[in-house]
Amino acid sequence: MSRSARSRPRRRLWVLAVAAVLGAGAASAYVLTGGDLRTVIASYQDKPAGHGGLANVGAPEPQATVTSRPAPNPVLPFNAKLTSDDIPVPGGGVRSGACSGALIAPEWVVTAGHCFRNIKDVRISGTPPYTMTVTIGKLKDSDPGGYTAQVVDVRQSPVNDLAVVKLSAAVNDVVPLTLAAKKPTVGQQLQFAGWGSLSATVRDPSDHLKRGQFTVAKILQSTLEAQPVAARTVENSPCPEDSGAPFFVSDDNRTGQLVAIVNTGPPCPQAGREIIARVDVVSSWIHEQTGNTSK
Repeated sequence: MSRSARSRPRRRLWVLAVAAVLGAGAASAYVLTGGDLRTVIASYQDKPAGHGGLANVGAPEPQATVTSRPAPNPVLPFNAKLTSDDIPVPGGGVRSGACSGALIAPEWVVTAGHCFRNIKDVRISGTPPYTMTVTIGKLKDSDPGGYTAQVVDVRQSPVNDLAVVKLSAAVNDVVPLTLAAKKPTVGQQLQFAGWGSLSATVRDPSDHLKRGQFTVAKILQSTLEAQPVAARTVENSPCPEDSGAPFFVSDDNRTGQLVAIVNTGPPCPQAGREIIARVDVVSSWIHEQTGNTSK
């Protein structure tokens, strides 16, 4: 829970005390929750915030119960799953769709530019014409922790298939990935993490985060070619709806640096190289979009 959220119980208790003294009547109780989040994973549970009340003259002591926000999973908490169920299609009607991404600032996620297109299949910026939900900080759909927000703004990269999207609510207790500012090197090892399909033909996002290991095989003007370290499977390499998934480096599986994101590649799980969008060539542009001009 953020500092501002933690301060609210004290403010509300003060208001309750003043109201009681002035004869405004005793309030019963209030509960702070993490929105639609449920209980926290037992092995990573935050200690719940304390509860208590203030004594009132001639009235029962009001009780204030505070429930802590379920924590994001401590493993790769910056990962993001993007899903939509109301994308318009030609001729009327809607379809579902999904992408992957990563948190790069409290209110911003990076993903593939082609994850946001209009009915004519053209990449779009601004407010998307459909609902795109972003879930951050989970390893499985069933995990109780994490955060959920909506995409409210899309900014398309001017040089490659990459976009940054603004969230409807900031995620303040996850450390975002930093952005690579230097050209990667051939042979550099990268991790992959995405929520794409577990099939080459069925377009349906996974219910759990997939992970794999790659090396940089070739460096192009605004993209990279990445070679898988192990034989490709649907669990360790990008598949449909993995677009935007991060290729990153990390020493602790909690924080890290974003080097590239998924654009396209061979049908999974067939052998071949991934084509991934370089982050270093747009790092300054990304900082401008997110309001972080200090880097």
